[in-house]
Amino acid sequence: MSIKTRQGSTEEMKRENQSSVVEFILLGFSNFPQLQQQLFAVFLVIYLVTLVGNAIIIVIISLDQRLHVPMYLFLQNLSVVDLSFSAVIMPEMLVVFSTEKTTISFAGCFAQMYFILLFGGTECFLLGAMAYDRFSAICHPLNYPMTMNKMVFIELVMFSWVSGIIVATVQTIWVFSFPFCGPNEINHISCETPAVLELACADTFLFEIYAFTGTILIILVPFLLILLSYLRILFTILKMPSTTRRQKAFSTCASHLTSVTLFYGTASMTYLQPKSGYSPETKKLMSLSYSLLTPLLNPLIYSLRNSEMKRALMKLWQRKVVLPTV
Repeated sequence: MSIKTRQGSTEEMKRENQSSVVEFILLGFSNFPQLQQQLFAVFLVIYLVTLVGNAIIIVIISLDQRLHVPMYLFLQNLSVVDLSFSAVIMPEMLVVFSTEKTTISFAGCFAQMYFILLFGGTECFLLGAMAYDRFSAICHPLNYPMTMNKMVFIELVMFSWVSGIIVATVQTIWVFSFPFCGPNEINHISCETPAVLELACADTFLFEIYAFTGTILIILVPFLLILLSYLRILFTILKMPSTTRRQKAFSTCASHLTSVTLFYGTASMTYLQPKSGYSPETKKLMSLSYSLLTPLLNPLIYSLRNSEMKRALMKLWQRKVVLPTV
């Protein structure tokens, strides 16, 4: 009887521990109170530009049949991911900047972490697929129609999204299976895994091993494959006889590689770092790099430098604005 009583009391204590935290407090940049209004204005502009830029890419590619090829359809998927990524993080962050104390419910924090992992994981694989597409188009142009046919494109996109869903589901459920018994202050801009995990009232060693292994497979492996692909692309570009064609191909790939390096570099530093590796403020800045700057820069990098996207945008503008006035 006494053993059963002790077991029952232990289970009750676990349940109490797990339910003792019903909400979290997002600290954001609260240690710089004098900058809150300025930060709110800056990030509001970034958010609006990100939404508008990615939305324009999605609409243009949807409406222009000439852009219904793998290169631009990959870009359309990337814009969907970036727009969604920003929508998950930015509204809550703006609330943090506009109020003295920002709380987020236990369920809300769970949902935010899930979608951060979903869209972040999907983008990791999607950028890899886009690099493979450019590798096939530049290094093996004659075989490209066979290598990147409609079925291969669909499989790569589905693999990216499904992988993101699996990563988000496994990791989020595991993190929130730990008891949270206090404190409840998340010293970060959002409910990202490393920041939330610091508040768990349990031994997280096994999860950290899993997270480290998963990060290598999800972030570092695709990043290394992308670098190898672009190394091959660089050698192919240097062999091109036409200077104009060589400059165009190099410009396109350099833009993609810039975005890729920014995203993978800061994400890997965030998720592979030891607990005491960086100060909280450094962690927040690295998180801003891949969650805010990358979605903001991708439309600029992939679209404004692309002549076909410019032509499609002008065509859409003339159809919607010029024609009605005639």
